[in-house]
Amino acid sequence: MTTAQLSRPTAQHPLWDRRFTLYFTARAVSLLGDAMMPVATALAVGALYGVSGVGAVLGAWTGTFVLLVLFGGVLSDRLGARRLMVGADLVRVGTQGALAAAFFAGPPPFWLLVALASVAGAAVAMFLPGVNGMVPLVARDTQRANATLKVADALAHLLGPALAGLLIALTDAGAVYAVDAATFLLSALCLGLLRLPDSPSLPRTSLRVELHQGWREFRDRPWMWSVILIWLLYGILLFGPLVPLSSALIGARLGPGSYGLAVSFLGVGTVLGGLLALRLRPTRPLAAGAAVLALYTALPLGTALTTSLPLLLTAHVLGGAALAFWSVMWATSVQTHTPPAVLNRVSAYELAGSITGITLGQLLAGPATHLASPSHLLLLSAATCLTGCAALLAVPAVRGLRRAP
Repeated sequence: MTTAQLSRPTAQHPLWDRRFTLYFTARAVSLLGDAMMPVATALAVGALYGVSGVGAVLGAWTGTFVLLVLFGGVLSDRLGARRLMVGADLVRVGTQGALAAAFFAGPPPFWLLVALASVAGAAVAMFLPGVNGMVPLVARDTQRANATLKVADALAHLLGPALAGLLIALTDAGAVYAVDAATFLLSALCLGLLRLPDSPSLPRTSLRVELHQGWREFRDRPWMWSVILIWLLYGILLFGPLVPLSSALIGARLGPGSYGLAVSFLGVGTVLGGLLALRLRPTRPLAAGAAVLALYTALPLGTALTTSLPLLLTAHVLGGAALAFWSVMWATSVQTHTPPAVLNRVSAYELAGSITGITLGQLLAGPATHLASPSHLLLLSAATCLTGCAALLAVPAVRGLRRAP
């Protein structure tokens, strides 16, 4: 049987039971809030403190996240992912609510924006490691659940920026932060109503020992650390610089509105990729995912070479679909091939590697334009994408990983 063949179960477990519905609602609303924030930060903070101010606020968020995410994985395994996620949501209700009040009262001081961004980044570091671990607890068919959540993610990134821009135009930046706080409050409520099976009690050890256990589980899976090594390179040369380079290039060639349209079509592609992942069940999910991911090359390549808007939008649809399909195959593989007791810690190591690469790529994108034009740098990104897919397929542990029963 090849990776393209489907494995169709004779009977599918129902997906939309009470537990998955509550979890889906929690994730969908918080994803919508997350999607609103980059636009709100760029418009509201940028209007007060300029590009450097936006960079500092986003850097405070990302830096705190990277520093604390490994500890978030340990605490998720110690305390339970659901409990930690509820706490993280409530912290973000506080940070976003405080920002809303500050913007309604007048221009907030810069130190407050940076401080609250740091606290919010810490909360996300506690929240995200548990996301992977929760899916097998709320859905028996993890691939269908992941694909459904990916579609919700795509729709949030389609609607969130538009909603944020509309609220800022009609009211005030404070309204965006107030709506964001409300999404986290609803997420916390839904997660709090979840009733999950009792987990077996594990012997309590030191934080250092538990971090080492998570690292050992991560290290002992060659398919996992091989992917993250490639993803680290992707973050530096592909995903990190893609947004600043493509926004500058598309804006200069076709106008700023064209970039917003391209991002929307990227979301359309993501929805299509999620729907495809609902239907296809390859026996070797990472091999199939890597083969499809090669289509993502069209995005940086098309951005670098074409001045035709239809071709550019087509490239973004292909890129969104390819990345979404890979994401579902990857998340499902991690969830079904990792022991539940260490899944959150393993997910934290995976997140740390991925986000670190993207952060480095974002920081290096500006200086790199002094060495080469954005179009040439995006050609390098396209070559990196294609080479990385070939490398994924060349690693036996990645290519040969079979779908868990």
